[in-house]
Amino acid sequence: MRFGLYGLHRDRNVDPAVLARRARMAEEAGFESLWVGDHIALPAGEGNPPRLEAMIALTYLAAVTSRVRLGVGLIVLPQRQPVLLAKQLTSLDVLSGGRLTVAVGAGYVEPELNAMGVTLAERGARTDEYLAAMRALWDAAPSFDGRFVSFSGVVQHPSPVQRPHPPIVVGGHSAAAYRRAVRHGSGWYGWGLDVDETGQALRALAEAARREERPAELGELEITLTPPGPPDLDTVRRYAEVGVDRLIIELEGIDDDAVDGVIASVGDTLVGQV
Repeated sequence: MRFGLYGLHRDRNVDPAVLARRARMAEEAGFESLWVGDHIALPAGEGNPPRLEAMIALTYLAAVTSRVRLGVGLIVLPQRQPVLLAKQLTSLDVLSGGRLTVAVGAGYVEPELNAMGVTLAERGARTDEYLAAMRALWDAAPSFDGRFVSFSGVVQHPSPVQRPHPPIVVGGHSAAAYRRAVRHGSGWYGWGLDVDETGQALRALAEAARREERPAELGELEITLTPPGPPDLDTVRRYAEVGVDRLIIELEGIDDDAVDGVIASVGDTLVGQV
């Protein structure tokens, strides 16, 4: 089992000194990866803490760490311009020495999607097309002709360190997300599921895999999950038994004064035990 940490781009962590200190602390504690989320403009009210923009936060994390992998997830793909995003992700992969993982989703916050010029109805189609467009750029294809994005006679340099591109993880609990993960993803990312719910999701993924053609070069689908709260060792073992490869510990809901302790305790009690 590998362990990631999610949420260092939010709340008090927007202070650059706090962000750098906790990122290095997590790296030293043995976390395999640090993850940031992608919301640009959420409805006013509760559940909208201060947060740094995902690409910029990861660039900072790349500069203050040296070994830990860096995950953006879930990036709300339909509200990003894919030609620019492909360049940003390549640049992050190069500057981090090939430590980037990209988790994508179709999004669900309609006011946010609308603010970025996207309707809820077309988010799935945009997600699939944007993935294809970015792959074309990473493969140095000189043209792409889609419904939402087209280009011709252009290429991007340099190429990502990880070839043909950084690992793509597909998030979401819908049938469309399961199909997308099977067709396009190195892995699948589930959010907030307990062990039983995770088992149900993995059975749905297995059913999608029986119906969808999976490119052989993608290999076995890696399973990443954020549990409802920091798990104990027994719960971690139960997740491993149902097929989870990586657990990402979420900091939301944890008092800021307790965050350092959570980072240390996961390192002491979980990393290397499963």
